[in-house]
Amino acid sequence: MIKKKPELLAPAGDWRMLTTAVKAGADAVYFGIDKLNMRAMAKNFTLDELPEIVKFCHDHDVDAHLTLNTIVFDNELKELDIILPEAKKAGVDMVICWDMSVIEKAIEYDLPFCVSTQASVSNSGAVKMYRRLGAKRVVLAREVTLEKIKEIKSSTDMEIEAFVHGAMCVAVSGRCFLSHEVFDKSANRGECLQPCRYEYEITAKQGGKTFILGEDYVMSPEDLCTIEFIDQLIEAGIDSFKIEGRKRAPEYIAKVVSTYRKAIDLYFEGKLRDEVKSEMWNELRKVYNRGFSPGFYFGKPSGEHFTKSPNSQATTKKQYIGKVLNYFGKSKIAHILLEAGDLRTGESIYIIGNSTGVVELKIDKMMKDEVFIEKGEKKDEITFFCEEKLRPRDQVYKIIEKK
Repeated sequence: MIKKKPELLAPAGDWRMLTTAVKAGADAVYFGIDKLNMRAMAKNFTLDELPEIVKFCHDHDVDAHLTLNTIVFDNELKELDIILPEAKKAGVDMVICWDMSVIEKAIEYDLPFCVSTQASVSNSGAVKMYRRLGAKRVVLAREVTLEKIKEIKSSTDMEIEAFVHGAMCVAVSGRCFLSHEVFDKSANRGECLQPCRYEYEITAKQGGKTFILGEDYVMSPEDLCTIEFIDQLIEAGIDSFKIEGRKRAPEYIAKVVSTYRKAIDLYFEGKLRDEVKSEMWNELRKVYNRGFSPGFYFGKPSGEHFTKSPNSQATTKKQYIGKVLNYFGKSKIAHILLEAGDLRTGESIYIIGNSTGVVELKIDKMMKDEVFIEKGEKKDEITFFCEEKLRPRDQVYKIIEKK
């Protein structure tokens, strides 16, 4: 049986992330506008930007998926009659939703829709029901195992989307009420302040003695990472591999999307070997993560898969050092002002901008005043070779190994 190459679906919270995801090899991107999406705390886009976003995606043969995946209240129903016609007009390829009011309006406006993981679809009966409603795709509940995914795929022709990388929520399908209870900020409205990521203590009623609850963060799961068994997900017939992370940094998008892009392509070239997957796992550890877990793919995660730290466990960090002054396209030379730090040959940098996305490179040679130097100091203007086009005001960061 010929296997179909799965779509690689990447998150985009702003233009930097969108550009980065497309350049890194995403087949599709999902994003929200400033209303009715589950990342209300992200920068997000505006409704007026929809035509530009979709055009940018389509110009690069990338599909554009709009998230309208929160609970919708009565006073917001009128917003759907504003947003969905604009989405249709802009050429949005799919709307991600689960509130039946959005589904009804997507059908009315003849917009393809994907049922969000918030719907907790965990069986073929639910998939078939959404199929009858007109859904093009379903994002399965994160609690569904790989074996169950195979069963569902074998009983329906519906497209199946599943998460392959990113943050995990302690609540079933992310439908959590803790943030609403503690801060009056609803996770189901995209406002989650993540109290589950805190360290907790308990207090004895007699004497008031307090105790730290556990040696880890008992409600904070490690991040999902499937790179070590990505071949099994391909062979299960999953149609779309979804990366979580609309609130994470552009370098996270660059690293994660490019790594999974390479893994998928190598699989279909017959070159995805264990040692390559191990190298990729180490690459993924360089950017934001809470530690890695296989999620629910092989059964319920154990207590070992709760994070040991409230902070990122990335093996590298970035430090702002300057900005791009100019880029000479014919010679491919970057002209940089070091504003906040030094730079040595042999060190690696990120260059990040809205139109540039993320460029990662190692400095082999650099010059100051047309003389080769080993180290550039703060306030120096330096030049070096860069294959990819840069723009003035792009930001330059030094990549530092964490100890």
